[in-house]
Amino acid sequence: MKKVALHWKILIGMFLGVVLGFVMLQFSWGKNIVEDWIGPIGVIFVRMLKLIAIPLIIASLIKGISDLKDISKFKSIGIKTIVVYINTTILAIAIGLVIVNLAKPGEGISQDTIVRLKKTYASNVKIQERIYEANKEQERGPLQFLVDMVPDNAFKAMTNNKMMLQVIFFSIFLGISMLLVPEKQVKPLKLFFEALNSVVLKMVDLIMLLAPIAVLSLLATVIVNTNDTTVLFALLRYVGVVVMGLLLMIVFYLIFVAVYTKKSPIWFLKQIAPAQLLAFSTSSSAATLPVTMERVEEHIGVDKEISSFVLPVGATINMDGTSLYQAVASVFIIQVLWPEGLVFSNQLIIVLTALMASIGSAAVPGAGMVMLVLVLDAIGFPKELLPIGLALIFAVDRPLDMLRTSINVTGDACVSMLVAKSEGKLGEPHVQNWDDDYPQK
Repeated sequence: MKKVALHWKILIGMFLGVVLGFVMLQFSWGKNIVEDWIGPIGVIFVRMLKLIAIPLIIASLIKGISDLKDISKFKSIGIKTIVVYINTTILAIAIGLVIVNLAKPGEGISQDTIVRLKKTYASNVKIQERIYEANKEQERGPLQFLVDMVPDNAFKAMTNNKMMLQVIFFSIFLGISMLLVPEKQVKPLKLFFEALNSVVLKMVDLIMLLAPIAVLSLLATVIVNTNDTTVLFALLRYVGVVVMGLLLMIVFYLIFVAVYTKKSPIWFLKQIAPAQLLAFSTSSSAATLPVTMERVEEHIGVDKEISSFVLPVGATINMDGTSLYQAVASVFIIQVLWPEGLVFSNQLIIVLTALMASIGSAAVPGAGMVMLVLVLDAIGFPKELLPIGLALIFAVDRPLDMLRTSINVTGDACVSMLVAKSEGKLGEPHVQNWDDDYPQK
């Protein structure tokens, strides 16, 4: 009998998770059952993915760079990656601004809804935390992001997924240094990282066996923690604009894949689907990174020399979905609370600020709202209205976070294909299963 493809198993798990969540909402004890007995499965799954993210980045990046033989190749890959990422981010922000200005979702929000949202969320602890984190970011110097990229302790950086840029810096530094050492001397170290990379990829295969059950757990937990559904309907027009923008971004990715790499867009979506679905379920590019790397390398055929650099960097600085969301959310809030702020100069500032804010933003749930505070502050949005502005979108932030994270991951995969094609490193897929090397009886 033909095996069911992984993306179908995950989709079934997602469907059952949503159904289970809504069923449990009908009982007073349902939420506690999901949180106590079902939710932990999803938490364990996400922790396992995060567990191997740093080892995979280190092993894959060092192996990829040390195999280049020529530093100039790394320079070429690096420049192309950064340029393409910046261009796709600008494209995403532009799409968001065009759609939100045409649709004007802010005009559909009644005063009663604003009052109810203000009363419910304006003093919310999480909103206050996001504002506090954004204020801390604003106190940093203009070159602080460069300082933050360089670790003073490599082992300390490896203990925190939020320090991914520092881990990437150390790995690149070590990989380049290995290129400058005679092959005979560095061979044992190369063999070590090759072995580590193979083992960690096998760990990805094993963890993915749990994926269908894990996404059921994660989505059931999200559903039972959904708050006021009437608020969700009130914000439906805003949600629709964000979703439309994200779908347009997908269309552009597929055009790039079809035109430049000459690959089928449908084939591309099928191969990257498990990573997209996990990104949707976890709302974390960092947690999904091991799966993204495995799908791009084994199922799409991108050479490790490319994927080992492009994907970890993308998980940190390429936030196309989040940047598009910044554009839509900021203009939506201005339309509702500060109509006089809808001028061209402010929208130009939104493009520049959203682009800069996406670089180095944490690849974890909730980071998008911190970026949004920075964007609004850059255009002079009244500070006294800021909690109300965040309250306007807070109720629907989690489901939109899930969607935009999926776009972020799709963008990373697309760019890795584009860079690989330009370097002649886009080959044929070589799929490996978890039990390929296990003795068969």
